Amino acid sequence: MTRMDGALPERSTKPPQPAQASTPAEFTAALRALRTWSGLTYRQLESRATAQSDVLPASTMATALGRATLPRERFVDAFTRACGLSEEEIGLWLQVLRRIGADESPPSWGEGGDDQDVSGDASGQAHAPRRWRRAVGLVSAAGIGAVGALLVSSLVRDVSPPAAPPAMPVTGLRMLAVGSWARIHPARTPELCVGEGRDRTGRYETAVAAQQPCAQSIGPQVFLEPVGQDLVQIQWHHHKHGIGCLTVMREGAARNLLEPRDDCADNNRAQQFRIESFGPPAAAHFRIRPIVTGWCLSLRNQDTTVGAEVVQGRCSGAPDQDFLIDLTLPPPTTATGRSHDEAG
Repeated sequence: MTRMDGALPERSTKPPQPAQASTPAEFTAALRALRTWSGLTYRQLESRATAQSDVLPASTMATALGRATLPRERFVDAFTRACGLSEEEIGLWLQVLRRIGADESPPSWGEGGDDQDVSGDASGQAHAPRRWRRAVGLVSAAGIGAVGALLVSSLVRDVSPPAAPPAMPVTGLRMLAVGSWARIHPARTPELCVGEGRDRTGRYETAVAAQQPCAQSIGPQVFLEPVGQDLVQIQWHHHKHGIGCLTVMREGAARNLLEPRDDCADNNRAQQFRIESFGPPAAAHFRIRPIVTGWCLSLRNQDTTVGAEVVQGRCSGAPDQDFLIDLTLPPPTTATGRSHDEAG
């Protein structure tokens, strides 16, 4: 397990490149990597686009980058320009977009194609939130790993990234305002990570948050997206399902469990968590509290075993409500496109 002691991993001075992308999902993953490299929040990108006479609503960006389908060309043009790329670099992104688009059949209506207009507001598009269904076989992290390679590779001239926003949106974590990749560990079982699991009672069939072995984790990668001071969305970036935000379920068979939902919204209180640092500063222990109830995340029945579900419950100070958070880099990939863990 790689521990960063609350420090933000060093960013590459070169912007990620799209040349390695060959599918729509890989292209949108590269766009997400570019946004992370820029160090800018959606709101900051929206403001920069406006200053450049482009219309790029924050909600449109969140929707487009959360999909595994190709965005429109004018979205890519405006987005890459707002991220600070040169005309030459923007042209490269558009060239790769057209190449992938030529190889893809256009999606039928309702299949998740980017039907959003850049000038529109994605929040006005009504659609039913999707749950992550159980994947057949093992889930590979190669798609997310590709982002790691994109973050450290460049085929064009060396440029400096834009100035970073103020640090410490979460007290005790040296995150940028744009967010950070992370691992969340129950403090009693630091060899385990909060990852994808199942409801062991069998009453709920879709994916939920549970503690799993970190070294064996091949599921979604965690990204903490700040939405306010000490407030974050806990995003799962999955090579097959795209981005899902952990959501507190408040009724039915999934009551008090956390489920990844693809209807991420920065005003959805069920997807907002307050990160509270406690104990000595060097300890970096945290309580994670869903805003919608003010309770604390814990482990079902205070269980320490693999597969124990993460649930919300009344804050009690019990050991199972104590978490560690490590900031990490996206996993690197080999030349074959597989992660080092898979290749080894």
